[in-house]
Amino acid sequence: MDDNTLLRHSGHILLPEMGIVGVQRLTTARVLVIGLGGLGSVVAVYLARSGIGELSLADHDVVSLSNLPRQILYKEDSVGLFKTHVAEEMLRGVGSGAIRLVSERLAGARLREEVARADLVCDASDNFATRFAVNEACVMHGRPLVSAAVIRLVGQILVVDPAQADAGCYRCLYPETDDTNEACSESGILAPVAGVLGTLQATEAIKVIAGICAPLTRELLLFDAQDMSSHKIRRHRDPLCPVCAKRPS
Repeated sequence: MDDNTLLRHSGHILLPEMGIVGVQRLTTARVLVIGLGGLGSVVAVYLARSGIGELSLADHDVVSLSNLPRQILYKEDSVGLFKTHVAEEMLRGVGSGAIRLVSERLAGARLREEVARADLVCDASDNFATRFAVNEACVMHGRPLVSAAVIRLVGQILVVDPAQADAGCYRCLYPETDDTNEACSESGILAPVAGVLGTLQATEAIKVIAGICAPLTRELLLFDAQDMSSHKIRRHRDPLCPVCAKRPS
C-alpha cells in the first residue's frame, strides 16, 4: 500500500476494528450494486470513496425529474441520461477502485452471472420481484447479500450470509404473493429516509467485506422516521423456504 493510499484511507486505518488489513480487504473486493435510485446512489458514493476494488453498478433506467430529491448522484441536467453513465461521471476520481457499468435490467442468467462475479451484492432495487431474484442468485452462488428497502417514512435492512445459513434468506421473511409490487414511485417517500437506509446499507457492506463488528446477519433492522425509532427482529430459516431450505446449515 503506497503513501497516497495510506493517506486516503487513514480514517479507516486508524479504527482498531479496521486497520490496514480491513482496508486491504476493501481495496481487493468486488461489489455489485443493483439499482441506482435513492438507496443505490448513497451506497455507490460511500463504497467508491471507501476504496472498493471494483464497483459494478447495475441499472437499466434513465434519470427522471422526480428522482432528484432523493437520488443524490444526479442533477437537473442528468434528466434523460442513463443512471449508470451519470454515476460513473460523478464517482470518477472520488475513490481508488474501478467503476464497472451494467446498463441493463439484470434477470435470469445475466443476473446469476453478475452475482457470481461479485464478492458481495448490495440490493438497492425498488420492487419485490427483483429482490426475490437477487436473493435466489446470491443463495445459489453463496454470495453475501446486503438488502435494503425504503418506502414512505420507513425502511428496513438485513444481511444474508451464506456462512450463517440457519439464519435464513430474504425469501424466508417474505413469501411471494400477488400484492408485493408496491414501490415508492406509487406510494411516495420522504427523500432523506432513503439516505439513512443507503448509509446503513453501505455500512453493513463494509463490515461484511472487512470482517469487522457484527453485521445484521441474523436480524432484520426496521427504521421509522415518524418517531425516529428502530428495532431489530431476530431471523431464522423457514424450513419450507423454496430458496434456501434445502441448503445445508
